[in-house]
Amino acid sequence: MIDRIAPTRRPTGERVVMRQTWADLLFLHWPVAPETLAPLLPPGLTLDTFNAAAYVGLVPFTMTGVRPTWSPPVRGLSDFHETNVRTYVHHEGRDPGVWFFSLDAANAPAVRIARALWKLPYHFARMTLARDKGRVRYASERLWPGPLPGTCRAEYTPTGTPAPAEPGTLEHFLAERYVLYARSRNGRLLRGRVHHAPYPLQTATLHALDETLVAAAGITLPRPNEPPPLVHYARAVSVEVFGLRAVRLAR
Repeated sequence: MIDRIAPTRRPTGERVVMRQTWADLLFLHWPVAPETLAPLLPPGLTLDTFNAAAYVGLVPFTMTGVRPTWSPPVRGLSDFHETNVRTYVHHEGRDPGVWFFSLDAANAPAVRIARALWKLPYHFARMTLARDKGRVRYASERLWPGPLPGTCRAEYTPTGTPAPAEPGTLEHFLAERYVLYARSRNGRLLRGRVHHAPYPLQTATLHALDETLVAAAGITLPRPNEPPPLVHYARAVSVEVFGLRAVRLAR
C-alpha cells in the first residue's frame, strides 16, 4: 500500500530553495481509464489510481511572492497567474506525486527560468482573473511555445466551509500532493518536494468552462465535460519549495 501521509510531512535534511504563495486554486478533475494516460509517462513512473481510475487535473490559480529564499519578492516577476494540466503518479510504489503535462504562466521570465532550472513544460500565456460578488472569472490564452491553441476560461463560485481533506478520501488523493516529477533533457527522471499546510478545501460551483489545454497535452477525455468535472477550491497556502534530486531507477 502506498504511504500517502509521509510526503505531507516537511522534509528533513533538504534545503528550502524558494518560497511562494498559491492562491485561488480551482481543482478540476476528470476520471479516465489508466491505459489512456500510461503511454504519456516517462520511464520510472507509474500512474497512481483511486478505485482503479486515473485522473486528469486542470488547476488554475495565482502565485504570489515567488522568490528564492535569499531574495525578497521582485516586482514584475514574483506575482502571476498559472494553469497546469496534470495527472498523479508514483515511483516504485512510493512517493506519490504529480506529473505535469503542461504549465501555463503569465510571466515570460518566470517561464524561461522554470523551463531551464526546473525542467518543467512551462508555456507563456496571457491571463486574467476577476471577481464579482463572490464569482471568479479566470481566463488564459497560451502564446508560446506550442502546441496551440491552449486556452482556458472558467467561471466559478466557492461554496461550503473550508476544511482539510480526510486521508483515504478522493479529495485527499487529488489535492494533497507534495512531490513533483520532471525530466531533464537527457531523459533523467527528477523529483522535487514542496511543503505547506493542508489545503483549506471547499466545494465550488462551476458556472462555465471552455478549455483546450487538456487536448493540447495530447489527452482525450471520454466525453468532454460529460459528466462535469469534480470541482474543489482552496483560498491560499504558503509554500516552501525544495530542490530537485535525481531519481534512481531500478535496472
